[in-house]
Amino acid sequence: MDLVFYNYILKCFLLIDLKTGKLSHQDVGQMDMYVRIFEEKMRQESDNPTIGLILCSEKNNAVAKYSLLNDSKQIFASKYKTYLPTEQELQQEIAKEREAVEMEKGLK
Repeated sequence: MDLVFYNYILKCFLLIDLKTGKLSHQDVGQMDMYVRIFEEKMRQESDNPTIGLILCSEKNNAVAKYSLLNDSKQIFASKYKTYLPTEQELQQEIAKEREAVEMEKGLK
């Protein structure tokens, strides 16, 4: 897990995993584990369920369709809550950061 936030408006933990490649079933399973740990160890009774967000540079529709992402109300690969940035804003930020890292490493 790369980032952990507590959203005081939604009253829940937000776990973010940043992936530079295509979404895999391992990514989904790993996020499921993180969400379950936070639900058991960190979440208080007054909190809403923990949200897991996987941000990846490439979508894998088959993995999203046939994994727990399809039925989960807590783990998302490309769906965002009201108080989170839009998908387009997140994609732009990821592209900007990737370009900066590549320039820094002399890859471009």
